[in-house]
Amino acid sequence: MSKERKTVIDLKGIIKRFYIGQPNELQILNGIDIKVNEGEFVAIVGESGSGKSTLMNIIGALDRPTEGTYMFNGQDIGKLSDKKLSLIRNKEIGFVFQNFNLIPRTSALKNVELPMMYAGKGRKERTKRANELLETVGMADRSDHNPNELSGGQKQRVAIARAMANDPSLILADEPTGALDTKTGRIVMDIFHELHKSGKTIVLITHSPELAKETERIITISDGCVVSDTGGDSHDAD
Repeated sequence: MSKERKTVIDLKGIIKRFYIGQPNELQILNGIDIKVNEGEFVAIVGESGSGKSTLMNIIGALDRPTEGTYMFNGQDIGKLSDKKLSLIRNKEIGFVFQNFNLIPRTSALKNVELPMMYAGKGRKERTKRANELLETVGMADRSDHNPNELSGGQKQRVAIARAMANDPSLILADEPTGALDTKTGRIVMDIFHELHKSGKTIVLITHSPELAKETERIITISDGCVVSDTGGDSHDAD
């Protein structure tokens, strides 16, 4: 019996509406219940329009639910100020996006340092950790290159290093291989597997069943509802 793991994400009855009170009011999420424990590697899958992007924004504290409660590391996200949410996004959640979201005219090293700068860490500490992280993702020899001098896969590896900058409790990856070819996507997924082995909690948002099967657990969203929650490859033999 393994010891009980800490709950990182606890969503209960999450409803999200847009254009509230207007004739075109739209309900995208219809009562979502999801719990993710520390150290899990979870995929959230769904077709375009299923509500998975809206759900990702709520999990990443980029948006608030209309109804329901979201506890992140025991904190009620709905009750926190915008400033506190900003701190959580900076220090506790590492984002990896399909389009990389790197600062264009800034070196790979400075891109990785940025979250640490916002967190108030000193220059020496920032530079040391940024260099270590770039080495971890195989980008140490590209640390002084700007994003326009890097391939898509290299940009995504820098983005993963940046996501790890403040040693967050959650890595939230939105279609991280969506803009990459198969071979490069493989390298990026291997990095996620290494991070997972080191104990990181990872939530991967994807429309790809193949990618989802690489995770421990697959949560499928359709029409704003969880329609299934099953083990990935590692649970198939259970």
